[in-house]
Amino acid sequence: MSDLRDLYQEVIFDHNRHPRNFGKLEEANRFAAGHNPLCGDRLNLYLKVEDGVIVDARFEGVGCAISTASASLMTERLKGMRVDEAEVLYGRFHELLTGSAAADDTASLGKLNVLLGVKEYPARVKCATLAWHTLHAALGDQEKTVTTE
Repeated sequence: MSDLRDLYQEVIFDHNRHPRNFGKLEEANRFAAGHNPLCGDRLNLYLKVEDGVIVDARFEGVGCAISTASASLMTERLKGMRVDEAEVLYGRFHELLTGSAAADDTASLGKLNVLLGVKEYPARVKCATLAWHTLHAALGDQEKTVTTE
């Protein structure tokens, strides 16, 4: 179990040090901003959606390692996904992380599983879910700042 935890931590550190899909997406047609007032994380999420498919996803902002890694992993996963599938993924991820769902089927999360360990640290759950709340707002075409509070 320790080896698996070490691997998960290394993936989080790697995505924090070298975030994927970082930067503004000029041709975005969906946008939302997110803020976690508890620790000061701020995130802008840009999506390019065509015919119901997320063809590109990028983010920019400042945040802790977990917040940045979560946004990086999320944007990797979203590319090529249908909007309705992304909404289902958002719900599933949020339920697993907040404890309102049994962790019986985590295989569908793929690399996102590395973030589930955050559940053991309730103060950090908001860091991991900030990008996801921002995604939910962007998919709903709500150009407003969402908050984890």
